Amino acid sequence: MEAEETECPDCPAGIPAWVMTFADLMSLLMCFFVLLLSFSEMDALKFKRLAGSMAQAFGVQNQLDVDDIPKGTSIIAQEFSPAIPDPTPINEIYQSTREITESTLDFHEANIFDVEQGIDGQSEGVALPIVEKLEELVQETQSDAAELSEALEIQIVRGELEVESEGRRIVVRIKERGSFAPGTADLASDYYAVIAVIREVIAKREGAVAVEGHTDDINIRSNRFRSNWDLSAMRAVSVAQELFIDNVLDSRRFAVTGFADAQPLVPNDSAQNRDRNRRVEIVIRQAIDPTLQEQIEALKNVDPELYQSFGLEAQSGIYNLPPSSIF
Repeated sequence: MEAEETECPDCPAGIPAWVMTFADLMSLLMCFFVLLLSFSEMDALKFKRLAGSMAQAFGVQNQLDVDDIPKGTSIIAQEFSPAIPDPTPINEIYQSTREITESTLDFHEANIFDVEQGIDGQSEGVALPIVEKLEELVQETQSDAAELSEALEIQIVRGELEVESEGRRIVVRIKERGSFAPGTADLASDYYAVIAVIREVIAKREGAVAVEGHTDDINIRSNRFRSNWDLSAMRAVSVAQELFIDNVLDSRRFAVTGFADAQPLVPNDSAQNRDRNRRVEIVIRQAIDPTLQEQIEALKNVDPELYQSFGLEAQSGIYNLPPSSIF
C-alpha cells in the first residue's frame, strides 16, 4: 500500500486576526497606565510628613554609644530591615537612623506651627486658640475699665476725666479742669479720692504703670517752671506721689514722664482743643503670660495678614457716658 502524501493547505495571507485584538488590548492598557501616571500628584512635603510619622511610630533599632540619645525600637525592626543588610553571623539586625527621618525633624523645627497646621498647612488652627485667649484677656481689661468708669462716673460726667481701654491697656485721662489750677502742679484735694480708686484697681492687677504729663503748645515761663517740660513732669510726679501713699503699690512698676506738648490728643488750634491736651494720663499695661506673648509674636511673624485679620490691635473703647448708661 502506497503511502499517501498529504499536503498542507496554503496559509492565508497576512497575520492572524487574534494578533490585532491582542495589540489593541496592549495599547489600551498602556494608555490606561499613562493616564494613571498623569493623574498622580507627587507631593514631596506630604511624603516627608508621612515618612517621618511612620518612622516615629515603628521606631528603629540602633547601636548607640552611652552618651547618645536612645532611639525607639519595635518588634518590626527586630525582625527585618527595609534596607539590604550585610550578611552577619549573629541573629541581630542593626539599622541606623535614615536620612529621611532627619530631614523630617529639621523641617518640623523650621516652622513652629507645623505640628498643628495639618495637611493643608494653614495656620488658622494654631492662631485660633491664641486669639481666643487674647480676646479673653481683652475682655478682662474692658471689664476692669468698666468697673473703674462706674466708680469715677461723677468726674466722667463733669468732663474732668476719661477712661479708655485699648487691648491690654487702661488709660485714665485726668484733665486739667478740676485737678490742677492753671499753671500749677499741685493736685487738687478733691482728686485724692479719685486717685485712691485708681490705686485700688492698679493694686489688683499685675503689669507696668506709666504716669504721663502733657500740656498744650503755649509755653510757660515762671519762677517755678522753666518750660512746659517742667510743668508736665511735675504734674505727673504729683499724681504718682498720691498713688504711692500707704505703700500699697510697688514703685518699681512705675515710670513717670513729662511729654510737654509732644503728644497732643488733638491739634492745638483752638482753646477747646488746648484744654483737651492739658492732661495727665495713667496708663495701666496689664500683663500677658510670657508663653502667650511668644506665641503672639510668632504668629505675627509667620502670618501677619492673619494676625491683622483677627483685629488683635484694634480693641478699644472710650467710657465717657452719663451715669445711666455706664455698664
